[in-house]
Amino acid sequence: MSLTPEQKKHFRTLGHNLNPIVMVAGKGLSENIQLEVDRALEDHELIKVKFSVGDRDIKRQLVRELCDIVEAELVQQIGNIALLYRPSRDPNPKLSNLLR
Repeated sequence: MSLTPEQKKHFRTLGHNLNPIVMVAGKGLSENIQLEVDRALEDHELIKVKFSVGDRDIKRQLVRELCDIVEAELVQQIGNIALLYRPSRDPNPKLSNLLR
């Protein structure tokens, strides 16, 4: 799944007003974090994740690893915040950040 530049631009615009839903601390990606990100993506489709990791290389690695595990697409990463997108199988119009 690859996003077109137009889709990325649209998702960045929508993501601008979102707050991070999940915070990843320096201990890495636990199973609970993975499950919470997976649930949040299923509900909201477009989410922000905050990484509180000091090293940039480790942060990039964690973002890539998380995207691979939850099968999400990285839309944008600025500083400690990553914007992730994964289409929902059955989107709920009341929860989805794309349908509101």
